[in-house]
Amino acid sequence: MSITATLNNALTGLAAASRSAQVVSTNVSNATTEGYARREINLSARILGGDGAGVQVDGIARIVDDNLLRERRLAAAGVGNASVTAEFQEDFLVAIGEPQDPASLSAKTSSLEAALLSATSRPESDARLLAVLDAAQSLAGKLNDVSDSVQTLREDADRAIMQDVSRLNESLVQIAELNALILRARSTNQSYPALLDARQKLVDDISELMPIQQLQRGNDTIALYSKTGALLVDIEPAEFGFIGTSPIAPDMTLASGALAGLTLNGAVVETNGANAPIAGGRLAGLFSVRDDLAVEAQSNLDAMARDLVQRFEDPSLDGTLAVGQPGLFTDQGGPLDPLDTIGLAGRLAINASVDPAQGGAVWRLRNGLGATVIGPVGDASLLSAMLQRLEETRAPLGGTFSPSERSVSTFASDLASLAGQALNLGNTNRSFEQARYIALNDELLANGVDTDQEMQKLLLIEQAYAANAKVVQTVDELVQILIGL
Repeated sequence: MSITATLNNALTGLAAASRSAQVVSTNVSNATTEGYARREINLSARILGGDGAGVQVDGIARIVDDNLLRERRLAAAGVGNASVTAEFQEDFLVAIGEPQDPASLSAKTSSLEAALLSATSRPESDARLLAVLDAAQSLAGKLNDVSDSVQTLREDADRAIMQDVSRLNESLVQIAELNALILRARSTNQSYPALLDARQKLVDDISELMPIQQLQRGNDTIALYSKTGALLVDIEPAEFGFIGTSPIAPDMTLASGALAGLTLNGAVVETNGANAPIAGGRLAGLFSVRDDLAVEAQSNLDAMARDLVQRFEDPSLDGTLAVGQPGLFTDQGGPLDPLDTIGLAGRLAINASVDPAQGGAVWRLRNGLGATVIGPVGDASLLSAMLQRLEETRAPLGGTFSPSERSVSTFASDLASLAGQALNLGNTNRSFEQARYIALNDELLANGVDTDQEMQKLLLIEQAYAANAKVVQTVDELVQILIGL
């Protein structure tokens, strides 16, 4: 081997060692960087004219387990979906209140029963009659507040959908741009692993919003599809459309056209069910909260409100009321309209005839809501009948309750029980999805940067660099000897 060939071999070795050290330093510095994939340098023997000519750098490879990454992304979508629904159930149960909470719906019902029981023993006491009025108003107000909370949760979900759709569109545009940059870098033989990292992070972010499928192209670009096969990005990005709505009333639904759905490139797409392109992700969870879970919760509240109104507007309870006149609980002061019960819990109000603040008088709780003059102050028959009506069992009309008959207090406790059961199921599902995601993520991280291993590599690189430098030094000494001859 000539001295020149020896020098060239050593110089290629120095270059390869330098590049290897650069790769190790990049790995170590990004050991905790989210979305970073470990790099490995690819080296091969360099051949010129059939003879060895040192070493050449073939490229820098990103080490990613595509199957594991795909599973983790699906798990991320599951976490996003389960978290949204569990958070709604938690907020709804907080609004209703646990039975032991003095401000809960169950406690308000019990307070009304206690106030009526107390008033029946002293019907002449205005203080006890006022306590009945206060308890009834408190119960109606609680149903009003819970109903308002449900609509607020729907508005929050609607607003979150709008933000997530905007985030999704921006990410799709950026992925298309990165595809173009990768193609350009590839055509000019430039290094582009950092572009692949940035693109992977964007895809990971999208996967929380909706489950996706990634198709790898031969030129290192990618195409993204929904689980149902809808194209999201290839050369050009798709565009999702959504128009937010505020405020949202109980009778406003997607089916009625009062709320916006989702579009993909201008075409309406489903937002729930197996055929929805977003099924299984955070976006699907938000649509479920707005259009299904909250609507169901409102339906249960309205069923309880309807039961309250019907129990007390019956003329057989209060002989001073004519057929069609409102009883103690009213629909904004009027009687119940069986064809207009959506949102009734938010409209529930106490009859003005018994409220001094509205020109009424509390003695009508004792003598009849339609009475025009004060009757016997010791007559507790109406108060006793009202208490019996509270405790009387009736089958619910509407909601998702079982058909068994129940009292008002049982209505309230069953409502809290349904919410609690839904929350327990939601928390179980969320815990499972989170555990699955953590396990897959840990496994993926195990394939990431191991700093101990990188340090061992660095020692070998250092030795290789020193050996090649020694060869260069020896060649220099031989050249100097030849010059000196």
